[in-house]
Amino acid sequence: MRIFLDANILFSAAKAHGAVRRLVEMLIKARHECCADGFVLEEARRNLAAKAPEGLVVLDSLVARIEVARAQSFDAALDAALPLPLPDQDRPVLAAAIRLGCAALVTGDRTHFGPLYGKSFRGVAIHSPRSLAQALLR
Repeated sequence: MRIFLDANILFSAAKAHGAVRRLVEMLIKARHECCADGFVLEEARRNLAAKAPEGLVVLDSLVARIEVARAQSFDAALDAALPLPLPDQDRPVLAAAIRLGCAALVTGDRTHFGPLYGKSFRGVAIHSPRSLAQALLR
């Protein structure tokens, strides 16, 4: 399965050896195609530099094992096709998952994406880390 990793997933996986890192490691080991783009990678890198700089080395190690696409410029046509209640800073995340042909977007952002967990948009199912793990175990 092709899975887009949001910035908070990359941040959490790099910051601590916890459940999110184990999930990402499991996805990579099971040969799922994990993806990100420059937009989410830069956000994760910026947040790690400010809050947990020791995680930058781990982030680089993770990024070496996933596909990272270039950040895309704003796509008005795609944005208009996503009539979702997402703030401007989160719309490029879903747009990138769609553009990269991902079947899933995994994000821990319950505030903005939480109401969309379990729903699919243009072929991309939105998951929390837990719901993705549960879906893959089924």
